[in-house]
Amino acid sequence: MLSLSAREKGMKPQLFHFLLHLFLFQLFLLPLFALESHSSRSDHQLGPVALDNHVGSIPIFPPLGAPQPLLPLLAPAPLTPFTNTSVPKLSGLCTLNFSAADSLISVTAIDCWEFFAPLLANVICCPQLEATLTILIGHSSKDTDVLALNGTVAKHCLSDVEQILMGQGASNNLSRICSIRSSNLTEASCPVKKVNDFYNMVDTSKLLTACEKIDPVKECCYQICQNAILEAATTMASNGSDVLGIDSPNVLPEHSVQVNDCRNIVLRWVASKLEPARAKKVLRGLSNCNANKVCPLVFPDMKQVAMGCGNGISNKIACCNAMESYVSHLQKQRFITNLQALNCAETLAMKLKKSNITEDVYSLCHISLKDFSLQVGNQEAGCLLPSLPSDATFDRTGISFLCDLNDNIPAPWPSTSKIASSSCNKSVNIPALPAAASDQSCLYSHDVLFFLLVAMSFLLMAIM
Repeated sequence: MLSLSAREKGMKPQLFHFLLHLFLFQLFLLPLFALESHSSRSDHQLGPVALDNHVGSIPIFPPLGAPQPLLPLLAPAPLTPFTNTSVPKLSGLCTLNFSAADSLISVTAIDCWEFFAPLLANVICCPQLEATLTILIGHSSKDTDVLALNGTVAKHCLSDVEQILMGQGASNNLSRICSIRSSNLTEASCPVKKVNDFYNMVDTSKLLTACEKIDPVKECCYQICQNAILEAATTMASNGSDVLGIDSPNVLPEHSVQVNDCRNIVLRWVASKLEPARAKKVLRGLSNCNANKVCPLVFPDMKQVAMGCGNGISNKIACCNAMESYVSHLQKQRFITNLQALNCAETLAMKLKKSNITEDVYSLCHISLKDFSLQVGNQEAGCLLPSLPSDATFDRTGISFLCDLNDNIPAPWPSTSKIASSSCNKSVNIPALPAAASDQSCLYSHDVLFFLLVAMSFLLMAIM
C-alpha cells in the first residue's frame, strides 16, 4: 500500500497528487474489479455476445519501430466514470444549435472516447465527428440561409464542439486525430454558400431523391447518391472560375479542390433536409464507401522479409518468421474493417512482389485478413470491424464495439499485377456484417483498470 507521508519527504506536488490518486484507486476500485470480473464471467456464460478478451489490455504502439510499453498515464482519472462528464467552457460566439443534435453529440463522444479515438479513427470516430459537424451546419442553415460558417465563427464552433465532446469523455486531440480544421466548416473555395443560390443552380429534387435514403452496400457499388453529389458539386464549382481546369486534358473536375469543397456544401444541404438520425445514416454510409476503398495502414520497410522470402524460399521457417515479425507491426496500428483488410492484403502482396517475393507467402505462413487489424486479448485474435457503419456503445460493462472474431478468412494472394479497383469486384466473399454466431463485442471494462494499475505500480517503482 502506498504511503501518504510522501509529501512530508519533499516530494513534488504533482507526483504526490498522482500517488494519492493511485492510493484511492487501489482502495476503492480494486474491489470493484473483483466483483466486475466475477459478474462479467457469469454474464459471458449466459449471453451470446460477450467476450473475455478486453481491448483495454492491448498496448497502444506506434506504427513503426520497436514496440513500446503500455503508457499508464493514459488511464482514466481514478474514481471517475468511463464517460467523464464536465461542464464545457464554451465561447458563446458559435451560432450552431447544439441542443438540436444532443443524441448525435453523445454518440460521437462515445465513438471518439479518449482511449479508442486513435484506434477507431478511420472508420468510426472521424466519420461520426464529420457527420455531426455536417448536420449541425446543415440544420443551422434553416435560420441563417447559408450552408457555411465564416472563418471567425468556424473557429469558435470547432472549439466549442471539441469542448462539449471532451466534457463527455471524448479525446482532447480530435482535431489532430481526424485532421479537421476550422476552415473545414467554411465554404472554403466553393463559390456557392447561400441556400437560395444553391436552389438556383442545383436540381435539388434529383439530388434529394438520390440521397435521402441509401443502401450502404448498393451505394458503394453503384454510387447513385455519390454521383448526384458530384454532379451538383461540379455545377456549383464551375460557376466560380476556371479553377477546375476543364480545358486541361490532365485534370479531371472530380479531382479539383474546388469541387471537393462544394461537395461539403452539398452534403450540408442534404443533411438539412433530413432528420438528424437519417442524415447520419446517409453520411456515415457515404464515408464508409470511401474508407473501404483503401488500406489505412502504414507499411514499414520490408528488407527482412525480402531477405527471408525473396528469390525463391529456401527456408520456410525463416521466411514465415520474417513475415510474422513484419505483420506484427501492422497489428499494432488500428482496427480496420474486413474490406480494408482485403485492400491491405492486396497492397502488401504487391509490395512483396516488388521485393522479388513471387510465391504465395500468405498461404505458406497462414496469414489471414485478421492479421492486418489490431489484436484483441490474450488469444491474439484480430478484430475486424464490419464494413457497414457502426458505433461504439456505452453501458454498465464499459465501452464496446462490434468485432468479428471467428470467421478466419485467408488473405488472398493476387494473381495479377494490379490491385482490384473496387470492393464490388473482390473475389473473396466477405459479409458486410459478421455472422450472428461470430460477432462479438470488444469491451473496455474494470478489468482494464486492473491492468493499468499494475502498469502504474511498475512506473512508481521506477521513479521512487
